[in-house]
Amino acid sequence: MKIIKSLAIIAIISIVASGCTSVDHRSNLHSVKEQDLTVGKVQKEIKVGMSGAQVAEALGSPNIVTKDEGGDETWVFDKIATEASYSESSSGLFLILYASGSRSGAAAVTQRTLTVVIKFDTNSKVKSFSYHASKF
Repeated sequence: MKIIKSLAIIAIISIVASGCTSVDHRSNLHSVKEQDLTVGKVQKEIKVGMSGAQVAEALGSPNIVTKDEGGDETWVFDKIATEASYSESSSGLFLILYASGSRSGAAAVTQRTLTVVIKFDTNSKVKSFSYHASKF
C-alpha cells in the first residue's frame, strides 16, 4: 500500500512538473533552421571577376537569365518567403476529482523578399551586382 501511494505521488508530481515547462516554439520551425539566400551571403560570396560557375555554386540557380541592352548576360535571383507560425503552450494540474489548466499562444506572419541582379561581361565574368531586400 505504501508503494502505491509513493507511485501515485510521483505520478502527480511528474504531471504537474511537465505542465510547467516553457518552450520556445519559434526555434523549432523549419525555415528558421534552414540556410537561405541572404544579403549577407551575397555580400560575402559574390565578387567582381567571378565566373558563372562560381556564382551558381555560391547562390544556386538564378530565377531569370537574360541579356541587357548592351548584350551582357544578366542573372536575376528573386526570392520571396512567407512564414506563418503559431506556438502554443498549456499547463495544468490534474487530480482525480479536480482539473485546472491554462493555455497561451502566439501567431505571426512575415514576408521577406530578396532580389539579386548579377551582370556578366563579355568574358562571362561578374561585372557588377546589386541587391534589394525587404521584410514586412
